[in-house]
Amino acid sequence: MSPTPQYAWPSLSQRIGAEVWVKHENHSPTGSFKVRGAITFMDWLQRAHPDSPGIITATRGNHGQGQARAARAAGLRAVVYAPLGNSVEKNAAMRAFGAELIEFGTDFDSAKTEALRMSASEGLTFVPPFHPELVRGVATYAFELLLAVPDLDTLYVPIGCGSGICGCITARDALGRDTKIVGVVSDRATGAKQSFEAGRVIETSDAATFADGVAVRVPVPDALTIYSAGTERIIAISDDAVAEAIRVYYSDTHNLAEGAGALPLAALMQEREAMAGKKVGVILCGGNIDAAWFQTVMQGRTPTV
Repeated sequence: MSPTPQYAWPSLSQRIGAEVWVKHENHSPTGSFKVRGAITFMDWLQRAHPDSPGIITATRGNHGQGQARAARAAGLRAVVYAPLGNSVEKNAAMRAFGAELIEFGTDFDSAKTEALRMSASEGLTFVPPFHPELVRGVATYAFELLLAVPDLDTLYVPIGCGSGICGCITARDALGRDTKIVGVVSDRATGAKQSFEAGRVIETSDAATFADGVAVRVPVPDALTIYSAGTERIIAISDDAVAEAIRVYYSDTHNLAEGAGALPLAALMQEREAMAGKKVGVILCGGNIDAAWFQTVMQGRTPTV
């Protein structure tokens, strides 16, 4: 894939009172940053396990699109589990990229458990939500951004299973930058924030947010180890604030942002006084929002799940 752009949109910067750089991962071949990790994971799989007939994984949509695209390009099967009631349009996109889609369970974590259970009987390589090879690929978006804008004061990054924020930490440290990294979660899926503050994995009972890319109940221990050491802080954002950030993205940049993609901007809007006059970055990690949800948001309301 080609590098994605980063732009400092003047309307957005004027609104915030800071120089705001947007990293446009919504411009990737699947509309999400996840495709980067899929490319590097599939490269590793073909070298480390050349006899593997394909992969099996679980997703809310963006990870699955990337894995299906990379697997099919390599001539391999891609079996993808998604929870019941998942995004209709993300499901359609996964099938279009070649995924054999199976809907199972009430949320991402239950779909993940089933995909792992089925990997042995299917003879397929299980792709976890967090893996060093996924981080290796995902880190390239932060590498691009920090090469282009080397003096960012603060970078806001959403946290689901953690590959994105760990990739940002990896790239920042490799480049020797001083950029502070702030993690952002939904206030309806706070496992990463609670775990960060407690210093141990804390599971939540649910993760019912329309920011489906971060709707994770069970934090990944290996990811927690990395972002606990390399993150400035983690803040939680309401679904109403996410919906407002989607509207701001559209009005100020005419870009679509899905819920998880708007989380960083929502966090920056919440912290605009502290960031006044600084050079800051936000990751628009994906733009794959269903039309019905987007219509609801643009009517001034917040989607319910």
